[in-house]
Amino acid sequence: MLRETLAAGVAYLHEGVSAADRRAAQQLLESGAAQLCVVAAELAYAFAAHCHTVIVADTCTYNGKLHCYEQYPVTTVLQMLGRACRPLDDDSSVAVLMCAAHHKTFFTKLLNDCLPLESHLDHRLHDHMNAEIVTKTIENKQDAVDYLTWTFLYRRLTQNPNYYNLQGVTHRHLSDHLSELVETTLADLEQSKCIAIEDEMDVQPLNLGMIASYYYINYTTIELFSLSLTSKTKIRGLLEIISSAAEYSDLCIRHREENIIKTLAAKVPHKPAPAAGGAVRYNEPHVKAHVLLQAHLSRAQLPAELQADTALVLTKAIRLIQACVDVVSSSGWLSPAVAAMELAQMVTQAMWAKDSYLRQLPHFTPELVQRCADKGVETVFDVMELEDNARAKLLQLQPQEMADVARFCNRYPNVELSYEVQNPRRLRVGRPVVVEVSLEREDDVVGPVIAPFFPQKREEGWWVVIGEPKSNSLLSIKRVALGRAARLRLDFVVGAPGRHAYTLYFMSDAYLGADQEYKFTVDVADAPDDDSDSD
Repeated sequence: MLRETLAAGVAYLHEGVSAADRRAAQQLLESGAAQLCVVAAELAYAFAAHCHTVIVADTCTYNGKLHCYEQYPVTTVLQMLGRACRPLDDDSSVAVLMCAAHHKTFFTKLLNDCLPLESHLDHRLHDHMNAEIVTKTIENKQDAVDYLTWTFLYRRLTQNPNYYNLQGVTHRHLSDHLSELVETTLADLEQSKCIAIEDEMDVQPLNLGMIASYYYINYTTIELFSLSLTSKTKIRGLLEIISSAAEYSDLCIRHREENIIKTLAAKVPHKPAPAAGGAVRYNEPHVKAHVLLQAHLSRAQLPAELQADTALVLTKAIRLIQACVDVVSSSGWLSPAVAAMELAQMVTQAMWAKDSYLRQLPHFTPELVQRCADKGVETVFDVMELEDNARAKLLQLQPQEMADVARFCNRYPNVELSYEVQNPRRLRVGRPVVVEVSLEREDDVVGPVIAPFFPQKREEGWWVVIGEPKSNSLLSIKRVALGRAARLRLDFVVGAPGRHAYTLYFMSDAYLGADQEYKFTVDVADAPDDDSDSD
């Protein structure tokens, strides 16, 4: 239908239109082939074409979280009106703003007067402070105050004190305001266990703060992970916890969209948790993120707007999952760490762990996967080991599709792992057990992960983990970006003498079926007496 209207000179652009189609419509408009373009407000900043006449049909938008209409941000209105400008073609342009009568005075003043640009740093200060404390730029409260004096926020405080709730603009007022801002910010960071405050002055980064800074996630999110993750957390719990992250609080809810999400939620394996009142609130951004994540893993068909929302959810999901791995590793829990690593693979390849590994391969439909299973072909390596004629007969794909399969198989990691426990006869309680791991890739092609359902380009990564499954203990972990080969050392301390059984895990963060496990035992003797140390 939209193609037909475009042929008649009228273009329609909304969030579900692909980027290529959007560019084509804008080029037709600028060249004069299309005379009219109807654009959804969500594309105000994505619409790059310039026109002779712009009509803003309303200044309100629907807020699905609050079930009400609210005004567009002033900057969005100016962005829309700014599209009315063709310096090379016109001597003048026309902008029409339609609004409620009682808003007319405000918008008239807005269009005729200057709009001051204000700082919002005070609303986002926690994460900035945390990052600067981690990098040692800020080591005490005075450093934090000095840091603020170099910001745009400091410049605007004296120019527009009412906007920032200042009582005055004297040096004393400014000093008190900055000191209070620093005190409350650092107190919040301390409460969330991101930093430690020593002697009421000096600040030190803690493990959670370092994780938040490294993965660029909100300090409230890392606090949520710390409080919610347990030694028994499984995939279901991880999906709920990740969906509750502050990063998803701005996910938009469109008009009547909760009905679509409710229908979708009935089809996914894990139902969203009910709110305090006992009912699931489908107009909650976190519930929407939870449902979209599962819909992605199930490869459900979604409306175009929800596909765009899913892409936003996925681009943040990998960072959040990797942060979960670090948080549970810090607590020494093996089972949830392995579950989080598997979730990273699932999100990348749009699969559930129970699905056949062959679903990762391009053009492999459920029927083709079943046909392969009937012939005993269940892994990517099984496909690679088939003779060319047998493979072609089994897959029955077109030459171009077969080339895509070959490209995936060539990129699929085939890694040879060997390990050695150093000085196995001289292990003592309280002394580190050192395990040297050697990794060598058998394939020559190393590049971005092939993941057709993931919206971003991704480089593959690996975790090497030593754990004790019997006690659910994670003893040592290292993350490695594997090229052709790598060598690394893992060490851990054993607390009791005797024979101990451990497992070495080699886990991918992007491909299913490429993981490896090795079981080994070590014999640990009692710690030597002080008298025999010299011996």
